[in-house]
Amino acid sequence: MSRPTSTALRRAARAPVTAAVVCAAVFTAGPAALGADTNPSAQQLADDARTALLKAHSLHLVLTNHARTPRDTRTPRVFDLRLDDKGDCTGFLRMGTGGADGGSVRLVKRGDQVWMKPDTTFWKTQVPGRPGELAAQVFDGRYLHGTTDDPALSGLANTCDLDAFRGRLEQGSGRDAQDHLTKGKPTEVGGEKVVPLTGHQGRTTVTLDVTSDAPHRLVRATEKGPGVDITMTLGDYDKPVPDKTPPSDQSVDVSKLHDLMPDSTPSQSA
Repeated sequence: MSRPTSTALRRAARAPVTAAVVCAAVFTAGPAALGADTNPSAQQLADDARTALLKAHSLHLVLTNHARTPRDTRTPRVFDLRLDDKGDCTGFLRMGTGGADGGSVRLVKRGDQVWMKPDTTFWKTQVPGRPGELAAQVFDGRYLHGTTDDPALSGLANTCDLDAFRGRLEQGSGRDAQDHLTKGKPTEVGGEKVVPLTGHQGRTTVTLDVTSDAPHRLVRATEKGPGVDITMTLGDYDKPVPDKTPPSDQSVDVSKLHDLMPDSTPSQSA
C-alpha cells in the first residue's frame, strides 16, 4: 500500500508496546509478594498485577487516545484488539485525533494468514487523492488477504505481538515512580471492584486500577498530563482469541492491491 497507509499501520502496531510503557513506568521489577494478604500495600498490588500480565496467554486490550489536539487523521484514536502469545489476533483500530475522522480498519490474524479491511474513509484519508478513491471502489469493504511475508501486511503481524507487550513490562523498572505509589479508595471499573494505584512521572499522572480480590489483575490504566490523555483497559485474561476468519467471498488477495498500486511496498523509513 502507499506510504501514508503503511505509516499508519506501523503506528498502530506499536500501540501494545506504548500501552506497556504506561504500565512499566510504575510496576516494580522485583518479585511479587508471596502469601495471602487481606490488606495488600500499593506495591504488593502492583507486583501481583504485573505478574498476572507477564503470565497471561491472551488479553483483550483497548487503548484510547483522548487528546483534543492535534487534529490528525493519521494517528490511531482507538485500538481494540484480542491477542495471544501465539501471535493470533482479531480487532480493529480507528484513526483520527482531535475530532478528525481517519476511518477504521478491521484486523484478523491466524498463524501466518492475515486479513485487513479498511473502510472507505480509511482509504481516502490514509491514501490521499485518486489512489485512495480507486482503492475504496475496487475493494469496497472487503478484506485484503495475504501472509505475514507480504510487506503490505507485515505491520499488522507486528500488531499482534503479545510478547512485545510483555517484554516491555519485564524491562521496565521505573523505581522512582514505584517508590511513591499511592493506594486510593476502592471503586468499580466495568463492574469489577478495583483499587486505584497512582504514580507520577514529572507532570504526568499514571493510575492503575487493579482488582481488589485475588488474583490481582490490571483492568485499567490511565496516563494524563500536558498533551497526554490515554486510557487502556485490559480484560479476558487467558480467554481464547476468536478463531473465526473472513470467508473467501469477502476477501481479496493482497496481490490485487499491488496490481492497483505498483509502488505500494511500505517505505521502511516512514
